[in-house]
Amino acid sequence: MNIIENLKNNRNLSDSEFKEILETNQYDDLLVKEADKVRRGIYGDEVYIRGLIEFTNYCKNNCYYCGIRCGNTNAVRYRLDKDEILACCDEGYKLGFRTFVMQGGEDPHYTDKLICEIVSSIRERFSDCAITLSIGEKSKQSYKDYFNAGANRYLLRHETADNKHYSKLHPESMSLDVRKQCLYDLKEIGYQVGSGFMVGSPYQTTENLISDLRFLQELQPDMIGIGPYITHAETPFAAFKSGDLHLTLRLISILRLIFPYALIPSTTALGTIHPEGRELGLKAGANVVMPNLSPVSVRKLYALYENKICTGEEAAQCRGCLEKRVESAGYRIVTAVGNVKK
Repeated sequence: MNIIENLKNNRNLSDSEFKEILETNQYDDLLVKEADKVRRGIYGDEVYIRGLIEFTNYCKNNCYYCGIRCGNTNAVRYRLDKDEILACCDEGYKLGFRTFVMQGGEDPHYTDKLICEIVSSIRERFSDCAITLSIGEKSKQSYKDYFNAGANRYLLRHETADNKHYSKLHPESMSLDVRKQCLYDLKEIGYQVGSGFMVGSPYQTTENLISDLRFLQELQPDMIGIGPYITHAETPFAAFKSGDLHLTLRLISILRLIFPYALIPSTTALGTIHPEGRELGLKAGANVVMPNLSPVSVRKLYALYENKICTGEEAAQCRGCLEKRVESAGYRIVTAVGNVKK
């Protein structure tokens, strides 16, 4: 049995076997082929769309890799109010979106009360839709309140599962233990939970990536979002090179084989580092895309990294363009809520 068959059959490998796959391109073609076979066996050619609403680019954190870090004094900041967020959902619903993802920096302006008001308004107006939050580390009680208000999914990437590496990417005020506890709290409350990590972030080693895979095996998330690290000039990491396309695709395929049922997005970051990055991500095993429903006027301002794509298109254009791209890769967009199949 070859190493890829072993991974497919057992959903696991030894650390040394993972290292071998990650550090060479000799398995790439077989990885992609087997990953696509597995995703088609479970999800067919379906690709789920999530309407992304980037509602604030204020953030109290100062992560060294992020363009909206509080230390970036050149960032032009914005916030969307409840009515603006609901207008994004209205437009998205008409375009066939049945999942809305509210993503933002950790912005104290949005109190738990305000988040709950926004979530319950979305839930009341769109009872057949999934509501995903991606707003960072909160208390367990806060997560419970959002859940009771109507949120049912939460995205919180752990970014790196290695404590030493985490400390090189974040200020001392932030802790990997806290991040992990948040993920376990979310699972316990009953959310569909998404986590993930950057590929090619500064100081990252192959061993760090293996730690990420091991942590995800322990967490067993419903959704796994990975994407290449992309530099931003207004961060301490401005001189570091961005992550590698091929390593990111390799990891998407590995994740599909370890987690056959996971919802795995082909990210905007992939499309940013390569003109066909998102299509390649789908072919490697991803089955979710997240077009932007935010008002065009603010899209350029939500700059976690530089040269982000799709910042000037209206939501309808973005949806139409993406649909064609997905079809060109051999898949089709579906408008279902897109729950994890188990």
